[in-house]
Amino acid sequence: MRFSVHFLLLCAALCWLAPTSARADAGQLPVTVVKALQAEAVPLGSVSVFLQRVDAAQAQINYQANVALNPASSMKLLTTYAGLELLGAAYRWRTELLTDGVLNNGVLEGNLFVKGNGDPSLMAEDFWRLLGNLRQLGVKDIRGDLVLDRSYFAQNDTDPGAFDGELYRAYNALPSATLVNLKSTSFRFEAGAQQVNIRPDPDLPEIKVINQLQLTQGDCPDWRSQLNYKVRNQTAETTEITFSGSFAVACGEKYLDLSLQDDATYTFNLFRKIWQQLGGNLHGQLRLASVPYNASKLMDQSSITLADVVRRINKYSNNLMARQLFLTIAAERAGVPATEANGDKAIHDWLASKNLNFPELVLENGSGLSRKERISAQHLGELLLAAYASPVMPELMSSLPVLAVDGTAERRLQESAVRGRAHLKTGSLSGVRSLAGYVLDAKGRRWVVVFMVNHAQAAATKAAQDALLDWVYQQD
Repeated sequence: MRFSVHFLLLCAALCWLAPTSARADAGQLPVTVVKALQAEAVPLGSVSVFLQRVDAAQAQINYQANVALNPASSMKLLTTYAGLELLGAAYRWRTELLTDGVLNNGVLEGNLFVKGNGDPSLMAEDFWRLLGNLRQLGVKDIRGDLVLDRSYFAQNDTDPGAFDGELYRAYNALPSATLVNLKSTSFRFEAGAQQVNIRPDPDLPEIKVINQLQLTQGDCPDWRSQLNYKVRNQTAETTEITFSGSFAVACGEKYLDLSLQDDATYTFNLFRKIWQQLGGNLHGQLRLASVPYNASKLMDQSSITLADVVRRINKYSNNLMARQLFLTIAAERAGVPATEANGDKAIHDWLASKNLNFPELVLENGSGLSRKERISAQHLGELLLAAYASPVMPELMSSLPVLAVDGTAERRLQESAVRGRAHLKTGSLSGVRSLAGYVLDAKGRRWVVVFMVNHAQAAATKAAQDALLDWVYQQD
């Protein structure tokens, strides 16, 4: 009898010490979800699911939801929600033009300073408008240098290609206080009658394109796998890119966004192109320096609102915009120069102020483009529940892709009854898939749903995610 009691106590202790994945009750998951996972040989132990009605006191599904996992781009939910509450939905960035010289009869005898404050939304057309206003002010000839003041953010010397080896892909571009046009060139590939036409936008003379693409017949395969490019920096200001491989006629028109130059060089080259088109002259060169204390302001320009920026971040999962916001939070809460460490602390402090204790949370850059970032499905779900009760809920929810309607969720479940009834953020990295957001069921009740998986077979879980969304919609 004594042996039996000791044996039972030992079993109980071992069960308590076992990993969560071993103790979790698979019966909590809908049968359709389990079958979809099993069909793709995805271990149930690699999946976390959290489901709770926004008006309920507890979760209906809490399957392995306390495990810290990499959420990929679903981490943008935390960054954007924090930004909306800490900065305000009406927050705007400001870009300033200043000089240490004097303006006389259209001639600026001195340097032109561009002081950036991390605006993620300053695109080429906005830069054009800013410089157009400078011309209307009477400036034509700039006798000094173009000086970029990037001091709002701390200098980031990280290798942009360190994450996945894709040095020039736009999604890997690093933040900058003087960011313009996401320092990106969008290459449009179009199948012509005899050749593949390549059109860069913006078309900078310092980025030279060599077209060695072969036009082929037949269906359009995975077109990106058939296209190669090689980048060579000719000088400090000029870059040569050679495209080779093949492009099928059936592909029609495709786009590839690349970041080929560092932010300062790119901004300088774009400035020269626009300034020349506006009839202006720049006699000096590019320099990096802080604005001197005795400089005078010529003008400034405000960005779109943070609510609009958050919409761009979440609808299309823009990594660089999310990273700019993360650093802006750091600057506004801890001062300049902004660092990722201060952004991390600001968000942890904000969570603590809301009595949200997420001890497993790891933030690196706030975008989800990271192998280090971690959060549990339960805490991501609790974050969404808190957001639903927040004054900024309308701005956050409207920023999320609508299932089968727009953004990154446009092509999902287009024939399902849940179409248009879910606002979802998705995440995707090698070995990582996630989905988090709000679902409106058939009876008009709203649910918070989180699905996360970290496993080599993660890419095969789309059917399981879709099955979960359908199941939530059909709840009694």
